[in-house]
Amino acid sequence: MVEELAVQCSAKRCREAALWELRWNNPKLHSDAYRKIWLACELHRETLGEFLGARGFLREVTAFRPTA
Repeated sequence: MVEELAVQCSAKRCREAALWELRWNNPKLHSDAYRKIWLACELHRETLGEFLGARGFLREVTAFRPTA
């Protein structure tokens, strides 16, 4: 039997459902086209974005749309 897991926020100790994708890269390590993704709930969208933005890593924020 395969259990379906809820996709949750990437913030430490948060178990809320993911609503946003924060796409980022570290330009010192990654090519310009490469993107890593952190998922965020509504509560952590801003704080995770500020963390990445302060380091110059945040590239875009989009709504999370899980694939089937």
